[in-house]
Amino acid sequence: MRDTPPDTLQLVSVPDVILVFPVYNEEEIVVQVVKEWLEVLDGMSMPYRLQMCNDGSTDSTAEKLDTLSHRCLEIHHTRNRGHGPTILRAYRAAAERAAWVFQCDSDGQMQAKDFPAFWNRRLSADLIIGTRIHRQDGRIRDLISGALRVCTLLLFGKGIPDVNCPYRLMRSEAFRPLFDQAPEDTFAPNVLLSGYAIRKKLRIINLPISDRVRQTGEVSIRGWSLLNAVQKATRQTLAYRFSKKPDSSSI
Repeated sequence: MRDTPPDTLQLVSVPDVILVFPVYNEEEIVVQVVKEWLEVLDGMSMPYRLQMCNDGSTDSTAEKLDTLSHRCLEIHHTRNRGHGPTILRAYRAAAERAAWVFQCDSDGQMQAKDFPAFWNRRLSADLIIGTRIHRQDGRIRDLISGALRVCTLLLFGKGIPDVNCPYRLMRSEAFRPLFDQAPEDTFAPNVLLSGYAIRKKLRIINLPISDRVRQTGEVSIRGWSLLNAVQKATRQTLAYRFSKKPDSSSI
């Protein structure tokens, strides 16, 4: 994590929410994304932290992030672990510091303007999750999302149309058990989190969100290799659902 001056830390109270953004090779868009989110968040009456988690980017993303300064912005640089392990580690740390954890991707496809509606509904929910309308990711990703939705439906039940949506607000107390139990190498922790919420009968609200066409950045998993990714996610979801661990009853 980049060091923050002590006098800056004193200006920020304990956050109500920590917003987690995994970042990988987004040099063309990441500054714009951060500024867009800071503008919206600063207009809301809540203490927060915006946490950019750079997952070992190989372009100039790290340098771009380090040009930014804001009293509520945190920059973390780590070696490359992959999207799933990066956000899972961030969830665990954030849940120890704030009552709410929010996650969004850093590619600019999903917009900050939708966040206030999520925040305003939080008192009635443990999970508020986006449903992407008119997705712009292409046919293969649509098929994969459908496969993950069916897998979650069969294993955990219904309740979330867009189970892997990277736009979700989670009550830390409700999800901390799964944050702590999920294996370090979990490929798609958001799928597990959706299944967990359904199985535990948590209060779930699905809200529509806008989805822009991705203009820049690097998609870390391409083409039909995505099918291998969904197979791995499915295997891990099955393994966790039918785990014989003593605490598996929580799922």
